[in-house]
Formats: sequence, structure tokens, C-alpha cells
Amino acid sequence: MLEVLLDTLKDSIRLVPFLLVAYIIMEYIEHKTSDKTKDIIQKSGKFGPFLGSLVGIFPQCGFSAMAANLYAGRIITLGTLIAIFLSTSDEMLPILISEAAPIDTILKILAVKLVIGIIAGFVIDVVLRKITKHEKENKISEVCEHEHCHCEEEGVLKSSLKHTASVFIYIFIISLILNVVIYFVGEDNLANLILNKPILGSVIAGLIGLIPNCASSVLLTKLYLSEVINVSTMIAGLLVGAGVGILVLCKVNKNAKENAKIITLLYAIGVISGILLEFIGIKF
Repeated sequence: MLEVLLDTLKDSIRLVPFLLVAYIIMEYIEHKTSDKTKDIIQKSGKFGPFLGSLVGIFPQCGFSAMAANLYAGRIITLGTLIAIFLSTSDEMLPILISEAAPIDTILKILAVKLVIGIIAGFVIDVVLRKITKHEKENKISEVCEHEHCHCEEEGVLKSSLKHTASVFIYIFIISLILNVVIYFVGEDNLANLILNKPILGSVIAGLIGLIPNCASSVLLTKLYLSEVINVSTMIAGLLVGAGVGILVLCKVNKNAKENAKIITLLYAIGVISGILLEFIGIKF
């Protein structure tokens, strides 16, 4: 057990420099583009699902929370909100980069999430436009300004250090748990619990994705990198995972029944997509 603990600590510490560099780059880009990104989404109109999904694949601090606020104010459509939630990768990208995952694999994963987000978003908006006749009501005055993120106020370096420290803790804890389980159960036995049950795997991954913080994306990505789950199962969970976006949505959108339907819809899309990808046989 001591060896497992030491190996986990060494592996986690080894990732810190790569995580820090990745976050510095992402925070710099975010600080320079966050206002422009928000304006683009607000003015996107019928192209909202496309633009929302496109900018959502790049993990920006509080972006899913911002989207929840914009939807609560009816500034963006439900399709755009779902597209952003589906495409948002949270901590997946920096972890894949820090673990030196092949660039083509990373791009394929992002592309799959992007396409699913765009398709789902447009379908939702088209259906809603056909079944609802009234104009959308602007509720911007009701939108809560607090987005659970103060990255812009803290500066690039401080925000990067905070993100790195936070994710390092998650990585260490989750890696330790996984390594202990693998130590006692065996990697092959653990993999067979999920990999041989594709539908169940996506269902469980979707439930993990509902965890409203970066723990879900860290866990799913680590499971994938450890070859405990396959890529379709990971994508199912990551599609559902929207960071703190769901929490913010429940806070600022006062219609609890509507929030429950949105979360159910998000979960269903993620799980069904994972199952379809499994049966298609997608692998990378």
C-alpha cells in the first residue's frame, strides 16, 4: 500500500508543470477573449448551437455558468445552452495534454463532442420552434450576476495556480482511489465490470457526469487513460458533465420543473450518444 501511495504521489506531481503551462495558456486566452465570447453567444441567434458548441470545447473558467445565466435571462435558446453543456470538457483537455495523450486522439474526442453538441442543439431549437408559438420572454433583469468564478479579477498567474492546485488534489485523490481498487481487484477485473456492459457503462458514466464540479471530468478522463473504460463511455459522461453550469442553472432559473427537464435531457443525450458510439465501434 505504501508503494501504491508513493507511486500515485510521484505520478501526480509529475503532471503539475504540464497542468500549470496548459492553464496559463488557457487563462491568458480566456482573459483576452471572454467578453468577446459572451458577445458572440448573445448575438448568435439561430446559429447559437453551432457557435456555442464551438467555443464550448475549449475549457474556459465559468463558461458553462455564464451560459446558464444567459439562458435564465432568455438571451440564448435552450438548444444553445444544451450545445454548450455537451461540448464543455471541463478538466478533460488539460489532463489529456499533461498525460501526453496523442494529439490526434485529443482532436477526435473534441470533434465528437463538438458534433454531438451542434446536432443536439439545432434539433432542440427546431423542435421547440415548432411546438411553441409565442415569442421568448426576456428575463435579463432576473439573471444572477454571480457566476461562481472570479478568474478575470485574479489575473492569469493566480488563476492558473489555483486551477492547477485544485486539479492536482482531485487527480491525486482519484488516482489513489483507482490505484487502490486496481491493486485489490485487478485491472482486468475492474475493466470487465464496465467494458463488457456498454449500456450500463454509459449509464454509470452519465451519472458520474452529473457531479457538479471538475471531479467528474477528472475521474472519467483518468479512467479512460487507465484503460478501465473505453472512449465511448468516457464521452458519455463528459457530455453530461457541465461543471458548475447545472448548479448555476438551478440557482438562477427559478422554474424547478424546467431545470429538472433540462438535466434529464442532458443526461439522456449523453447516455444515448455513448451507447451509439459503443455500437458503432468508435475507438481511439
